[in-house]
Amino acid sequence: MYLDLFQLKELPFRLSPDPQFLYLSKAHARAKAYMESTIWFTDGFVIITGEIGSGKTTLIETFLRELERDVVVAQINQTQTSVIEFLQTLLSQFGFSPFRMKKAELLATLNQFLIEQYSAGRKVLLIVDEAQNLSLRVLEEIRLLSGVETTKEKVLRIILCGQPEMNEKLDSPELVQLTQRVRLRFHLSALDLEDMKGYITHRLEVAGSEGRQIFAPETYDVIYRYTGGVPRLVNTLCDTAMLAAFTDEMAQVTLKHVQDAIRELRWVEFALRPRLPHAAHAAGEGHAHAEILPQSAQTPAGPVHAKLVLSAGGKFIREVQLAVGRFLIGRTSANDLQIDSRFVSRHHCQIVTSQKSCVLEDLNSTNGVVIRGTRVRHHNLNDGDVISLGEHELLYVDQRPHSREARELADTGRHRNAGAPDSPEKTGERAGNQHQPSNVN
Repeated sequence: MYLDLFQLKELPFRLSPDPQFLYLSKAHARAKAYMESTIWFTDGFVIITGEIGSGKTTLIETFLRELERDVVVAQINQTQTSVIEFLQTLLSQFGFSPFRMKKAELLATLNQFLIEQYSAGRKVLLIVDEAQNLSLRVLEEIRLLSGVETTKEKVLRIILCGQPEMNEKLDSPELVQLTQRVRLRFHLSALDLEDMKGYITHRLEVAGSEGRQIFAPETYDVIYRYTGGVPRLVNTLCDTAMLAAFTDEMAQVTLKHVQDAIRELRWVEFALRPRLPHAAHAAGEGHAHAEILPQSAQTPAGPVHAKLVLSAGGKFIREVQLAVGRFLIGRTSANDLQIDSRFVSRHHCQIVTSQKSCVLEDLNSTNGVVIRGTRVRHHNLNDGDVISLGEHELLYVDQRPHSREARELADTGRHRNAGAPDSPEKTGERAGNQHQPSNVN
């Protein structure tokens, strides 16, 4: 990658949430203060909303890292669940094994646990990320949980974080009682131009820039025009622009490199972007499936160098094509390839494609990336590699001319061998083996 060229210690624009890279704009600082207030006040929910990529998850991770030891935390990210599954997940976060309990037993166990923690002087905090996916029934159950109290105060602190459509749910007539218990409600907006400049500089400093001006001053206006100050989009564009500079062997990102990156990503100006529809999911775990949302993933810019064939349980799901640039794979709709599975992290891995190669990188995923039975973090993909992500598999097919020629040569050799007459010994051996049963493992 480009670390040596830019004299950096680590990649500055990774998409995985890393608290050390958090840049506290005024809006992010305020949202963090609201989260912190839940530790001292127990009289209602705190609701944090923000667009996809606005930094909600990084904010949560930073907040959790700074909590005192007397705070017991349950963090729930998988929100497409039924009421029973939600309660089971909550109790499992507290160290129980509740998967055979019925609802009455789940609630009794949870109530007893909350009272015990209060008596021991510990605070209990529930944080739900991606809360916009919670069903109305689960949200109502959370409201009822918030009612567990002693004679003096509530014993469960609750923070719900989600995308803007969560506000529509909260304003629905069915959730009037829950909305009345909301103490603080804050929307995390995108960065303005000056904050975006500070954000880029901060991430480069954390990565080891030591004050060097890696992005030319004239690049910032263009970056802002195409990202709207949304942190995740800023990360994507800046990382791709640094790859463009790396290809040119230049240690500073110029306006040309940013423009090259925009062309590779096939982006339009942020103000002209259509709002991406959010995938609708029924309550409950359902079947794992994959969905591709961003336009860049469906119609890659430039020549196609490789493709991925996605399958699960031996069943074909779909193909996606890889052109020069970065291709993100994960559980949420913000990825180029969305795989909706509890075994796949929000941003699980990425594939960086250049003219000569495709490199797979694990983005600190929980369950990892496995190739040929080995967990890998950085891997130069070869034609025919099978990438395992939990229950899903991605077959990598290199479509560059040299790789295609090698495949054709190998196929020709196989056909030639298949057509050659067998020796009498081979023929007899094969005939004898036709009646032998095969072992199926």
